[in-house]
Amino acid sequence: MAERMLQFTHVAQHQPDKRGVGERRVDFDEIYRAFKVEEAEAQSGRCSQCGVPFCSVHCPLSNNIPDWLKLTAEGRLDEAYEVSSATNNFPEICGRICPQDRLCEGNCVIEKSFESVTIGAVERFITDTAFERGWVRPIAPRIERSQSIGIVGAGPGGLAAAEQLRKQGYQVHIYDRYDRIGGLMIYGIPGFKLEKEIVLRRHALLEAGGIQFHLGQSVGDVDDAETIAFSTLRERHDAVLIATGVYKSRDIGGPGSGLDGIVKALDYLTASNRSGLGDTVADFESGLLNAHGKRVVVIGGGDTAMDCVRTAVRQGAASVKCLYRRDRANMPGSLREVGNAEDEGVEFVWLAAPEAFLGDGRVTGVRAVRMKLGMADATGRAAVGPVADSAFTLQADLVIKALGFDPEDLPTLWGEPGLEISRWGTLKVGRTSFMTSLPGVFAAGDIVRGASLVVWAIRDGRDAAVAIQSHLAEREQVIQRVAAE
Repeated sequence: MAERMLQFTHVAQHQPDKRGVGERRVDFDEIYRAFKVEEAEAQSGRCSQCGVPFCSVHCPLSNNIPDWLKLTAEGRLDEAYEVSSATNNFPEICGRICPQDRLCEGNCVIEKSFESVTIGAVERFITDTAFERGWVRPIAPRIERSQSIGIVGAGPGGLAAAEQLRKQGYQVHIYDRYDRIGGLMIYGIPGFKLEKEIVLRRHALLEAGGIQFHLGQSVGDVDDAETIAFSTLRERHDAVLIATGVYKSRDIGGPGSGLDGIVKALDYLTASNRSGLGDTVADFESGLLNAHGKRVVVIGGGDTAMDCVRTAVRQGAASVKCLYRRDRANMPGSLREVGNAEDEGVEFVWLAAPEAFLGDGRVTGVRAVRMKLGMADATGRAAVGPVADSAFTLQADLVIKALGFDPEDLPTLWGEPGLEISRWGTLKVGRTSFMTSLPGVFAAGDIVRGASLVVWAIRDGRDAAVAIQSHLAEREQVIQRVAAE
């Protein structure tokens, strides 16, 4: 089968076809069509099977990408799925929302001369096919252990840890304040990137495997009708994993920042996603969190900003502009998403930052100032500064702030002053133990590393599960030794 590989010299790179702009602008269905079998095989065959696969090196999960590409090229899809799912709990999700242009595909060794192998779409194809053919089955532990683990947060990190621990036979309970699992995957990321049925399908599978979900359950400092105290969780379980993510929206002040019509990105996206799921959302129905017929200005340049501008297009906004203080080359979001947004009619206002918000009671515009790039700062990105006498105004009926997220003050919210945090407000953990300053309490994902990618949360969740298992095994050995004495 060797002749199936190394096809990059005469087979061009091809991503799955997109639905037409006119069609996809009016709904929230995914914009990429699925690969046909022959397309997936042909694109997989472009892999060079290089000795040092930089695609795997630059994948947070160290996925065995050349292996499952080769298996796909040879038509051995069942084996490709086994290899893919061995290192990734949710390959069908990562295949859809990972910024492959910055990770695996962006580091493909053939990229510079022949364009990279189409990795993400093949990853999605493998697992979607596995679901269709019944190869994806619920967890079936070989043994059942009496020890239980409580996980706070049903986002990707918490779910990945839960699956890994359940495979080892632990009794796993997940607590989440929302009524559906997935965290930002269900309420933050729009359906045109990740259809919600994909996440809900995983929920059913995990539940069938014995993971117990406690949804609509907040965690706090006391027990009451809607909240469970964190101290109660510690008493109830042999170990606790905090995987809450970060949800506190960063803000920007200035004159007029309190005007009506200026909203946070997560509030806006959550309202849209809930409405799409069939929920009644008062602020969406009233128009407060709905862009229909409005002149929209989104402030920010990350993936959340891209989600907002593309959502506004689908809601029927009169115009959509993205205001970003750096240029295209220095923006943190996926350039693939920028291209999709431009195709759909979004106007990018590069090298510009808000100075004030205009209006009388309700926002009518954003006064911005032109910016210029300087030398690279400590992060390696170009510093920015204002251009004198360069102010201009963008008309706006709805302004969405997409400036990133910070962690909530968990020690205060949960009444746990002994829970140590970093200077950024994230939880402190041991580098390899994932244990916090509280014995038996672990943390993983964005609440430790800060706002990051879904794939990094999965990696952290998997690593934390190994640390928890090791901790429980050591504790069990101590208990047995003491009992023997």
